[in-house]
Parts: sequence; C-alpha cells; structure tokens
Amino acid sequence: MNKLAINGGNPVRSGLLGYGHQVIAQSDIEAVVQVLKSDYLTCGPATKEFENKLAQIVNAPYVTAVANGTAALHIACLAAGIRSGDEVVVSPITFAASANCVLYCGGVPVFADIDPITWNISPDSIRQKITEKTKAVIAVDFGGCPAALDDIRSICDKHGLILIEDAAHSLGSQYGGECVGSIADLTTFSFHPVKTVTTGEGGAVATSNAEFAQRVELFSKHGITRDKKLMTSKDDGDWYYEQLELGYNYRISDIQAALGISQLGRLPEFARRRREIVSYYNEEFAHIPHVSFQFDPAPESTVRHLYVLRFDTEALRTSRRFIFDALRCEGIGVNVHYLPVFRLPYYDQLGYDPNCCIEANLFYDQAITLPLHCSMSDSDARDVVGAVRKVVEWLMGEGADDDVR
Repeated sequence: MNKLAINGGNPVRSGLLGYGHQVIAQSDIEAVVQVLKSDYLTCGPATKEFENKLAQIVNAPYVTAVANGTAALHIACLAAGIRSGDEVVVSPITFAASANCVLYCGGVPVFADIDPITWNISPDSIRQKITEKTKAVIAVDFGGCPAALDDIRSICDKHGLILIEDAAHSLGSQYGGECVGSIADLTTFSFHPVKTVTTGEGGAVATSNAEFAQRVELFSKHGITRDKKLMTSKDDGDWYYEQLELGYNYRISDIQAALGISQLGRLPEFARRRREIVSYYNEEFAHIPHVSFQFDPAPESTVRHLYVLRFDTEALRTSRRFIFDALRCEGIGVNVHYLPVFRLPYYDQLGYDPNCCIEANLFYDQAITLPLHCSMSDSDARDVVGAVRKVVEWLMGEGADDDVR
C-alpha cells in the first residue's frame, strides 16, 4: 500500500491542483482590449449587450448586470420589498452573502435544513419555518444542481411568498426543461473567477416581472432614473434626472461586460467539459467505499460549479480535517463548501442556534470539495480520483491501526 504524502510518502502529483480556476482565451483578451480602446469603459453598449445575451441564455425578458453576486442578492431583496422585521427562509449551506443580503435590508434570515441527498434546501424544512412574518424564500442551487423549484414554487404560491433563486452556481442549468433564470420571481447570478463564466467580478439579476425589473434597475444605479414615465417632472431637458429610491452604485463596467460577452459564447463548451468531469468522478467514486456524492436527478441538464464528496468519517475512523490535509499533501487543492452560515461568529452574536439544522451540520462535518474546472485535463481528473482512493484505502488498511489520522 502506498504511504500517504502526509506521512512522508510520495504525493500523487508534484504541484497543487486548485479546486477552481478561470479559463481565459485569446478571444476574451481581445474583447476586453477592444473596449479599452473604445469611448466607453462603463455605462456603454457592452453592458447592454451582455445583459441581452444573458437574458437570451436564461430565457428571462429582464436582466440587470451588477458589480458582483452579493450586489445581485442585495438588490433582489430590495426589489422584493424586504424590510425591517421581515423573515426570509434561506439555506444554511451557502456562501454568507445568501443570508447577509437579508440583513442588509433589515430582515431576518431563517435557516431551513438541507435535504440529505441533494444537499439543497429541503422543502419540508421550509414549510416548518414559515411564519406570519415570512416574506420570501432564497433557494440556493448548491453546486449547480437546481433546488426543488417546483415544490418550493408551490410553497411560495400557497403562502404568498416571493421566490428568489440564488443561482450563483447554476448558470446554464435547467430544471424541468426550463432554464435557471426563468423560473423564480428573481434569480441572481455570480461571475466570480471560479464560476463557470467569469467577468472578473460581476453578477446579475434576472426576472420575468416588469415591476421587479424596474426596481432592480433603480436600486443598482443609485435609485436614479432618466425615464420620463417614472419622473415627477416631465418638462425638463435631456440633462434632467430624478432619484426615486435610496439606491446603490452597483454598476458593472463595460470592461467586465466585454469579458462576460466573450465567455458566454463559450458556455456550451464549458458546460460540456464540466459534465464530462462530473460523469467520470461519479463513475469512479461509486466504487470507492465510504464516500458519497451529490444526488442530481437530471445530470444531463446540470452545469456543475462544485463537486463535493462526503466522507463517512465514522466508518473511516478519522476526521474530515485529516482527510482534507492528506489530500492537500497529495497535491489536490481541496476546499470545503460551506461552513453553515448560522455557525459563523457574526451569526452567533445575533443569537442563532448552532444546532438549528441537523442535516447541514452533518454535511459540513463530512464534506470536502474536489477540483472541478474546465482547465483540468483527463490526467488531472485521474489524479483527483487516485488521491481519494489512496487516502481511503490507507484509512481502511494500514491507517486502521494508526493513531496519527
């Protein structure tokens, strides 16, 4: 049996393979340079083109591009009318922004537990968390697999709630034959470098509701408009504008939008490669004991952002920390997604119960994110599988009697 690198053995690979990485082509660079040489670096035609192209891809009539995914979540909550005291049901297995956006508006995040096999927010738990103060549900598409949107949509309709889909992970995915971005009342996206498509930093809000779209646009641009149909004064010149809301400067630049336009053109290529790697992983990990992967009922229509394995640490008689460190030593740049939001120190100060979601806590204690990105070669993917197999086999063999684990 091969000795683990953490115990002085030879690693599977000499360099660290990161869990995520952008893929920038010459065409992306040329698109950005073209804007740099143009008259508009911001508030120009590239931003509108990016919005239009994204709207076409996600099948939503209204898209507003913004500075980042957090800004998208914030203005989605503002557009939904979240105010002081309003409760919003949120998944705890997500980046903090999915809940922070509620706090920005003075609302109260209420955490529903996750489903034990899909790792998305549980509709049954949502039902249990709804009160007379509940205003909305934020459903996170964990890893790129859409949440149970039919069931959640039904819950929201029954209780008069607004459905916000945090699709930071799921650009290009479909649910029930419909594009993510066309289903929820408001859908938010992120274009951070580790996402499937990047603008460097960037985000967007998609909606089919004209009123929501108008509010999103206002809140993203200082609450200011030049639209005469919205202004109180109709007779002033073209220079005139009015502030109608207390908005924010959440604009995206044309430089970022140009990169986004180019990247969106390669989304089919990115989606295909991610599916290839996920399919290979699933096939291989199905034969390795004491590990499990996310259940996806429709992998052919999912574009995965993250690939997470759960390790049965009890059966392997070890800790997640040891497995994490061992894989890092083998050259696999694993990560963990995510620490349940309610366990973050800031939320502890707000009085959240660290044991409020049993399944989320079990997931966190066992989850490790493996590399998944389009710059990975087949050999890279084999290294990932080989490293996991090496660590698990050691834990089941020599490591079973080893105290250092």
